[in-house]
Amino acid sequence: MNLKDTYEAFKQSDNFFVSLTRDLVSVLLAVLIFASFSYLVFGMWTPMVAVESGSMEPHMNVGDIIFIQSIDRTHVITYEEGTDNHTSFDSHGNVILYKPYGREGVTPIIHRAMYYVEQGEPMWEGGPEAPHAGYITKGDNEVTNRYYDQQGQVSYMLPVKEEWVIGVAKYRIPYIGYLRLMLPSF
Repeated sequence: MNLKDTYEAFKQSDNFFVSLTRDLVSVLLAVLIFASFSYLVFGMWTPMVAVESGSMEPHMNVGDIIFIQSIDRTHVITYEEGTDNHTSFDSHGNVILYKPYGREGVTPIIHRAMYYVEQGEPMWEGGPEAPHAGYITKGDNEVTNRYYDQQGQVSYMLPVKEEWVIGVAKYRIPYIGYLRLMLPSF
């Protein structure tokens, strides 16, 4: 039996194990193609996050999937810089995904980069000096996020260092993230 005949037999077989193998190969191939496409376009193998809180409402809601572009492929435009010509998610500047306090293994935060401060500058008007350079961030929800992250528990008194930024939010798909939120974290 030559290779072509073997392939045809594999493709048309009704055997349970052959059929299962065929399905598994198809799924693995689809995942590989999606991951490769994601890496090419967004610079990340897994460029999606599910929104877990209402801190970015009304522009991002719980259960939305957000596509993130790697920080290696883009740069951050702050709210302050974007007031003239740049909007994303219905407001000025970029929404960034960052590791709180730079910690690995904790849930990243997705909030808007409001402005950038240098070390020693006040973090906000009348506020304390920044211990290092970084972004001052804030959720878009005006009810739950009246203050900057650096004034509260999210990133208390620490601007978000550039190396803590994972990427910039680019696209949103509503509701699909509920599937991810229902699954346990590993």
